[in-house]
Amino acid sequence: MGIVYVVQHGEKERTTGDPGLTGRGREQAALAGAWLCGKGLRAVYASPLLRARQTAAAVAAAAGLPVRVDARVTERMNWDGSVGFERFAEDWARATEDRDFVPAVGDSSRAAGERFRDFLLERCSVERGAIAVACHGGVTVDLLRTLMGDAAVPEALLREGVPSGAITRIDGLEVVSIAAVGHLAGLETGHRPA
Repeated sequence: MGIVYVVQHGEKERTTGDPGLTGRGREQAALAGAWLCGKGLRAVYASPLLRARQTAAAVAAAAGLPVRVDARVTERMNWDGSVGFERFAEDWARATEDRDFVPAVGDSSRAAGERFRDFLLERCSVERGAIAVACHGGVTVDLLRTLMGDAAVPEALLREGVPSGAITRIDGLEVVSIAAVGHLAGLETGHRPA
């Protein structure tokens, strides 16, 4: 099994459905791509949702690779407007608290974590070398809970989510680092990627 870099999509537009990245989100994706460029990536995968595909496109461009889409790494729940935001937020909170709760729209936390783990098992048995996966905070936390157990996941991730553009590193099925943001430091100082 190889190294997997799980890339949280960049900052997204605040709309229902399938929002894309904001300007800042595109910068975060470019910085993630630049940081991953020297990591020997052999493949770049993305959730089918636009914000993840746009993030993967920046990573793939830096690595000279195509983007492969796989629905198994899509978000646990995506607010598509079919239920009101209040109901969506209540379901999100309940699914975070009770991993087996199935919301009105989407998957349970347990199902989302298991499908992501299954993706990793399959891809790592086929791919030789490191891969990047651009996806979402909820499903990343679901995966971490599946791999490490609830008690080992930082409480801040459960409360606040994964920061936009953060990178989690997994070796085989062992979590090496969680939600690293050092590569994004240039955004805080006003530096803009070329």
